[in-house]
Amino acid sequence: MQMRARLLPSFEVLNTQDLDEAREAVSMRYCDHRLDLARGRALNVRHNHARGSHVSVNFLAYGGDVEIDPGELQDFYLLQIPVTGSARIQHRGEEVDTSPRQGSMLNPDRPTRMAWGHDCEKLMIQVDVAFLQLVATEWLGRTLPGQIRFEPAVDLRTPEGRTLRYIAERTAQAFEVGTLASRLEDLQLMATEREIALTLLHNLRSNITHLMARKPAVLAPRSLRRALDYLHGHYAEDIRLDDIARATDQHPRTLQIAFQRSLGTSPMTYLRDLRLDTAKYHLSRRANRPRVSEIAYDCGFSHLGRFSKDFRARFGHAPSECG
Repeated sequence: MQMRARLLPSFEVLNTQDLDEAREAVSMRYCDHRLDLARGRALNVRHNHARGSHVSVNFLAYGGDVEIDPGELQDFYLLQIPVTGSARIQHRGEEVDTSPRQGSMLNPDRPTRMAWGHDCEKLMIQVDVAFLQLVATEWLGRTLPGQIRFEPAVDLRTPEGRTLRYIAERTAQAFEVGTLASRLEDLQLMATEREIALTLLHNLRSNITHLMARKPAVLAPRSLRRALDYLHGHYAEDIRLDDIARATDQHPRTLQIAFQRSLGTSPMTYLRDLRLDTAKYHLSRRANRPRVSEIAYDCGFSHLGRFSKDFRARFGHAPSECG
């Protein structure tokens, strides 16, 4: 097909009709997995793969109806954008029917099963877990409360979905024409990988979407940085302004001025919002989620009524409506 010729033809790593060869070759670049022909005997596997330092862009087609069980990906996230055909994805307790109108995002710590149709061809972006976590941490200027988890379904018809498709196609084309090189010291590659990570974080729904929607922190003076580190390390404790001042060897009024000038807020308001953001992160869990009251107490709130009121004011809905 024309799409096959356009997406990374110079980076072909696999062209086979052998099931075992396909399983072994694809496992080398992703993870160990089970691959079975669902019906029929036709198979024509094509895999084009360009790898950077932390991100790879891929074109993959099996040419037959196959069932794929990779379990947990463990080390990487995988954005899948169908170019033609369809596939059914089971991930995070959901079934997602993918097509050129709807893609999928696979998380590293949740099991996955997939059924690809014989006409399914996908453009895929693979991003290392540690790299995505680092980019998010640097952009936010704060430590994340835990693992980033994305919603599995990706509507490619929305502005966000079109942005994701655009950057995936643009990256594939850049590798193909040589404006991107798979060299660790390539500055353009480093910038592109960071751009891809931020595009995922800003355009895919996740348990840190509410954090990414806010303005990133500015570079802070050392005394303010110490205060922020203290708050992030002790937010669950009963903290007063004097405690922050004592921990950072600053006068309380000096701290208030520093927070207002650099962050546009007060130390105690920052602490409250930090607690609320952390609570929302934990409330976004789908499996074995603690009760709302447990999460509130674990995040430093001693009054559930106040917690619910502040949560609704910050996020526009009640804690019980997270999911």
